[in-house]
Amino acid sequence: MNLRDHIRSIPDYPKPGIVFRDITTLIENAEALRTAADKLADACRSMRVDKVAVVESRGFLLGGIIAYALGAGLVIIRKKGKLPYSTHRVEYALEYGTDCIEVHQDSIKPGERVLLHDDLLATGGTMAAAAELVKQSRGEIQGASFLIELSFLKGRDLLARAGVPSVFSLVEYESE
Repeated sequence: MNLRDHIRSIPDYPKPGIVFRDITTLIENAEALRTAADKLADACRSMRVDKVAVVESRGFLLGGIIAYALGAGLVIIRKKGKLPYSTHRVEYALEYGTDCIEVHQDSIKPGERVLLHDDLLATGGTMAAAAELVKQSRGEIQGASFLIELSFLKGRDLLARAGVPSVFSLVEYESE
C-alpha cells in the first residue's frame, strides 16, 4: 500500500507558500492506519524501548498504537501549561519567536530506553526539544519515528546534533 496516496496535501495552509500534509485522510482509512502503525512499530521493534514519547498533538494518534505494539509505556509531551504535575520544560526557537514543551518529571525514569514519535519531521526543532526533555529525565534516546518527513528541511541533521541516534520515516517529501 502506498501511504502517500492517503495523505491529503493542502496548498497555502496555514499560510501562503506552505503545503500542509493532512493525515486525517490516512487515519480515517482502517487499512492505511493499520499499515502505517505496523510499519512504524516493526521498524522500531529492535530498539526494545521502555517508553514511546509523543509530541502534542498529532503525535498522539499513532504513538499510542506504536507503544501498544512494542509493549511500551506512552509518555505525552505537551505545550506549556497543559500538564497538571511537576514538569521538565524546554523552550525552543521557531521561525518567528519561541515555543515551549513539557513532560511530567516522573514520566521517564533514569535509564529507560525511549523512542520519540511525531507525525511529521520538518525542521526538527520540536523533536530536538523533546530529546532534551528525555535527557533532563535521564532517559536514553533510542531513536525517533515519523509518519512523514519533509527531507528538504533537513530535520535529521538537527536531530543528529541533538543526540538522536536513528531516525525512521514512512513517507518522504523531497520538496514542498
